Amino acid sequence: MFPILETDRLILREISKDDAEGIFACFSNENVTKYYGQETLKSIEQAEAFVDFFANSYKEKKGIRWGIERKGKQGIIGTIGFNAWSPKHKRAEIGYEIHPEYWRKGYTSEAVLKVLQYGFDDLGLTRIGAVVFKDNEASTNLLYKVGFQKEGILRDYMYQNGKAYDTYVYALLKK
Repeated sequence: MFPILETDRLILREISKDDAEGIFACFSNENVTKYYGQETLKSIEQAEAFVDFFANSYKEKKGIRWGIERKGKQGIIGTIGFNAWSPKHKRAEIGYEIHPEYWRKGYTSEAVLKVLQYGFDDLGLTRIGAVVFKDNEASTNLLYKVGFQKEGILRDYMYQNGKAYDTYVYALLKK
């Protein structure tokens, strides 16, 4: 049973084929993919493949990805979840993106706080990491705001449009 999470303004729910348009709206936007390590999507079929990838990742216990939906509004405005989930080692990496139309409205931090709580309380994680492009100030600021600490740099760690980029690695430990 896929967990549904709620905040004051958001519902974090399972992503379905009906969400392919919302996925495409985010990942076809170069402002979103700029610091994502993911090429910009060119077709709805690519977005449908993301939906399958997220579903398989959950089925195989490698990750969990929620669609971010505003209460009372149909359709997702982004996604959030854990990648590189290792139940044995009680760790995962958080990742998220939101459509630029919804930037700077507090939605991402609201979703991040709920997912962190779920990770520590329900999944039993003791460490949640994040890997962020060095130039991604918005994500860096958000991570600091919710308590993450920078642990170091991963040189030439992510590729974007055929070019290697350094990333910072952050972590939050269970209190």
